[in-house]
Parts: sequence; C-alpha cells; structure tokens
Amino acid sequence: MHYAIVDPATGTTVQEYPTATGAEVFAALAAADEAHRGWSRSSTVAERSAILREVARLHRERRDELAQIMEREMGKPAAQGTGEIDFSALIFEYYADNAEKFLTDEPIDLLAGTGTAVVRRSSLGVLLGIAPWNFPSYQVARFAAPNFAAGNTLLLKHAPQCPGTAEAIEKIFADAGAPQGSFVNIYATNEQVADLIADPRLQGVSLTGSERAGSAVGEQAGRHLKKVVLELGGSDPFIVLDAVDLDATVEAAAAGRLSNVGQVCNAPKRFIVLDQVHDAFVAKFQSVLKERAPQLAPMASRAAADHLAQQVRQAVESGAEQFLAGEWNGARVPAVILTGLDPEDQVAKEEFFGPVALVFRAKDEAHALEIANNTDYGLGSYVYGADADQVARVADGIEAGMVYANCVQADGVELPFGGIKRSGFGRELGKYGIDEFVNKKLIRTR
Repeated sequence: MHYAIVDPATGTTVQEYPTATGAEVFAALAAADEAHRGWSRSSTVAERSAILREVARLHRERRDELAQIMEREMGKPAAQGTGEIDFSALIFEYYADNAEKFLTDEPIDLLAGTGTAVVRRSSLGVLLGIAPWNFPSYQVARFAAPNFAAGNTLLLKHAPQCPGTAEAIEKIFADAGAPQGSFVNIYATNEQVADLIADPRLQGVSLTGSERAGSAVGEQAGRHLKKVVLELGGSDPFIVLDAVDLDATVEAAAAGRLSNVGQVCNAPKRFIVLDQVHDAFVAKFQSVLKERAPQLAPMASRAAADHLAQQVRQAVESGAEQFLAGEWNGARVPAVILTGLDPEDQVAKEEFFGPVALVFRAKDEAHALEIANNTDYGLGSYVYGADADQVARVADGIEAGMVYANCVQADGVELPFGGIKRSGFGRELGKYGIDEFVNKKLIRTR
C-alpha cells in the first residue's frame, strides 16, 4: 500500500509518505491502550468535551490550509473544502455540547422488587477508524468526535491518497491538548489492519468505504468477536411523483447528483419518475446538467474516472441511451444521464460513484417503490411530490436507512447516518452515533 498525494488534475505525485512498519503500528496500538487505561478512565466527559471544542476551533482556524490539502489529494475545489471543514467543526462542537447528556445514567423502571436499576455508559477501549477519500475531513470527524467524547482512544487509518489530511488532523488533536495515544494516525497496510483487528487490545472498528472493504473488515472483526460499524456504498433512489414545481425538483436532482462530482455514498443515483412526468423531467434534467457540467472538478483519481467510464459503456451495451454533458478527459468526466435501462439488469443495480444519473420510468406509485427497492443497497433515498400523504406513504415503503422528503443535502450533525442491507449497519452522528462503541452496563441495586 502506497501513501502519497497525487494531484488528480495532473496525475503528478506531489508528496510521498512512508508506510508504517509493523513495529510502528503496534507501538501506536500500545500507546492507545495505555492512554485508555490511564487518561480515559480518569478523565471526565467535561474534560474530553473541552478538548473537542478546541479541536473544532482549530479546524476553523486552519480551514484554508486543510481545504488546500484536500484539493491536492482528491481534487475537491478549495471553496467546497472549506465548507466540509466547517461541517466537521460543527460535529466536534455538537458532541462537546451534548456528550454529557448522551452519556448520563439511564434509569430503568423496575417491574418487580425494590431498589434501582440504571444503565451506565462507559468507553470500550481502543478503536480503529478506517476513512475514505471522498470526504477526508468530515468522515474522520464522524468517527472521532463521538468516540473521543465517550472516552475511547482512537487509531486512524486514512485512505492511501489522503495522508496529508490524516497528518493535519492528528496535529490538530495534539495541539488541542489530546494526550499522547488518545488519537494516533497510522499509515497502515491492509495486512497490518488485519493484525490490529486480531489483537485483543483493539475493541472495535468503524469503516466507511466500499462494499468489498466492508466485507473484508467485517469478516475479520467477526472472526475475532469485535464490534464493527460499516457505512458502505449506496444506489439511492430519487422518486418523482408529480410535475408540481418540476423546475425545483430537477434543480434538487442535479444538485444531489453533481455534489462532490457525484462521489457521495448517499447521493441520489437512480431517478425513478412516474410515467406522466418522465419525459418532461428528462428534458429539464438534460438542460440543467449541460449547464452545470463545465463547472465540475476532476474526479478523485484517473482510476476512478476510468472505472466510471467502463460502467457507462456496460450500461449502453445493455441497452441504455446516454446523454453526455461534457467529455471524458483523464480524471475529468462528463455529466451523464442513462435512460431506457432495464431495472433488472445487473448494471442498473450497481453504484455509479460519479456524476452519472440512471433514470427509470415507473407506471405508478407501487411500480416506483418496486424499482426503488430492487437493489442490494439501502443507504439513503429521496421522495419528491406535492401530496404530503403520498410522500409519507412512499417514504414508509422505501427500504433504506434514511429518507429525505422534498429535500437534498439535508444532512445535519444531529441526524443519524447509516444504512441497511449491503450498505452496512450501525449509525453515526446524532445521539445514536455515540452509542455504538460504549459499554451499556446495567447496575441493579436492591
């Protein structure tokens, strides 16, 4: 595994980082274990929250520097990167402000007998966070903030193309006063990750990434009886029920599909449009994508762009008609609309991790739900319509961890994030995010 910053716009290697040795990886684990046995168990939630509040402040203070690092690593324009940094800061602040409330003792009403019963939350120990490249700062914040607040100590294994972001975030924690071993960045290989999971000192793993990576880590964690949270891919449906305010619906569809050059796990990818709206939706969608395509940044790598192009070719070979807004040029890709693809075709069920929209025609509401749920994924989903009762009914019928009704890009630090089926399990953010890696200890007193 090679850790390096490779500018996706040019393919030029900007900076290389040495992969950790086995000794370095296990020294990091030992330091994290020692920090948990000492500092974590003696510190208070308020003390840990104070550190997180400083982590948030430093993210804002260094936002331009962090955004520039991300732009070099995975092509995200700096203006978008600063927004990601600000959202990351909000996550750290949210848990700094709410951790004490989330971790307070929870009394249980006894059905029989005298005395009391409470559930007391406490840390598990050392956790490993495996982060992806598409949101280099935000994905780390989702893992780090709640688990640090709970008293766990953290090892970060970032994507090989994001070593600079990993290094910068580790420095922020150190400068914020986090004790040695409480947050440690490691440039580990996949084999070293497997060794870490096997070590009894590691108590859990949180991974955001591909289905293949999640399957491998989940298998290793299960073999060693370790708790795991997996946030994997998605092929999220976007159901259009009527033509009321169709311009706004198309704008939302384009915004959701083009955000981060389409490299968003819970972005809308399959647009399922009722028959009477389909043709008008497609025409407007084409017009908007043609207008927005020139503004697209490069994808995170040439390899990612090549994989996306291969998927589009496969879809066309399977009978899809394609609309291209732009051209294929290295890591720069066009915005693409694919229509006429059979929902039963295997390529129609894949995740297109780039600015490609698959549009399907549905006969009615029931058919739209059938197409929406005809996937192995179940992360996010979207429903647009003017009839509130119908929207609520369709939202209930979608098989996914999240439904957004008449809104896109409506994520919030207080809202739980996660999926079902092959999109993974467990939740991040909100009060649910801090509950994944804690011991919910029953204390029954008579």
